[in-house]
Amino acid sequence: MFLSSFFQSSSTSSRNPGSDWSNWVSSMSGRNSAAGAMVNKDTALALTALRGCVTLLAESVAQLPCELYRRTGDGNRERATDHPLYDVIHSQPNRKDTAFEYYEQAQGALGLDGNHIALIDRDGAGYVRELIPISNTKVRVLKGNDGMPYYHLIDQNEILPSRMVHHVKGFSLDGFVGVSPIETNADAIGLAIATEEHASAVFSRGTTMSGVIERPREATPITDQAKLDRLLGKFAERHSGIRNMFSVAMLQEGMTYKQLAMDNEKAQLLESRKHSSVTICQMYKVPPHMIQMMDRATFNNIEHMGLQFVIYTLLPWIKRHEAAMMRDLLLPSERSDLYIEFNVSGLLRGDQKSRYEAYAIGRNWGWLSANDVRRLENMPPIQGGDRYLSPLNMAEPGNSASALNATPDQMKEIEDILCRA
Repeated sequence: MFLSSFFQSSSTSSRNPGSDWSNWVSSMSGRNSAAGAMVNKDTALALTALRGCVTLLAESVAQLPCELYRRTGDGNRERATDHPLYDVIHSQPNRKDTAFEYYEQAQGALGLDGNHIALIDRDGAGYVRELIPISNTKVRVLKGNDGMPYYHLIDQNEILPSRMVHHVKGFSLDGFVGVSPIETNADAIGLAIATEEHASAVFSRGTTMSGVIERPREATPITDQAKLDRLLGKFAERHSGIRNMFSVAMLQEGMTYKQLAMDNEKAQLLESRKHSSVTICQMYKVPPHMIQMMDRATFNNIEHMGLQFVIYTLLPWIKRHEAAMMRDLLLPSERSDLYIEFNVSGLLRGDQKSRYEAYAIGRNWGWLSANDVRRLENMPPIQGGDRYLSPLNMAEPGNSASALNATPDQMKEIEDILCRA
């Protein structure tokens, strides 16, 4: 379709091929970290903290409704349910995936590879019919002489222009390809993997014995190995296991038994594993309590930490998705009237007590009606619930009836009561 000589790497360097980040998307196979552990997607996902961070972000994005809105002439907006793109981004991006599955896979790829790529299937009018996700290992991003990205499908040996590809990038060094968190933090992840491997080795092979039997220095050594084995075997048989946990032993010939125990705190295994988990949380800007690390979380600050997660961790990823869909899926002529947005209002809601206090303030000060509050709580409207209250001290002089929303007869009755008082 296109001449290969037209393209160049998005950041080609003949002196340093490793700096070619366009090759990296399709060639990531892992590398050894400074700790000696191999780091790739499979080994990284074996870490519970990293898997927790990646799946938390993926599921958080996937659960949000993605809507296509149309701006109306009065400054409001409405859902553009009549547009062909609405069903694609809101309900079913392709024939195989639900909306949840598609966005979960998309954000998961961003969390691991730093890129999400999907092929765009359009109808004759140019509207999107399907979004078909493709593995990052199957694509190589190229930079054309026109400065635009092109996408080389490796298996098909075909090059597609950007109008046929939906590409969401994470943090990028060249503006063409996102950088993988796993690739750029391989040493930190490798240290966590090495720590887990060491901890596993402690329990599989053991670094200490449960105890030793000591004989006096002046005692005659036991030179017969079979006799020594029988002695130790008989001792272990009588005094090991849950059934013999309170048995009493008698040692002869001046022998003494000394119990040995490994202290994981002193070996700093527990602290090292915890530190590695916190480091991974820092990579993804995820509060540790969000992946069940509750050491420093309290019920006093956990709500604010949850809001902080939405604002500073989740929203940047959501904005990447929205901006990329606006660029790739809407026709240029539509962008002035239509826009795409994830609904995050549910995640920004506080606890019930905080919400009701906020509603009371809005209701009493007149900028929320009863039906506005009910709508925010997903409750049906009630008759007469569209009236807005106004505080008496905010009413215009001579317009108290308007402030109270009262009829003249009601106002006369109020005045009579005040006069009698």
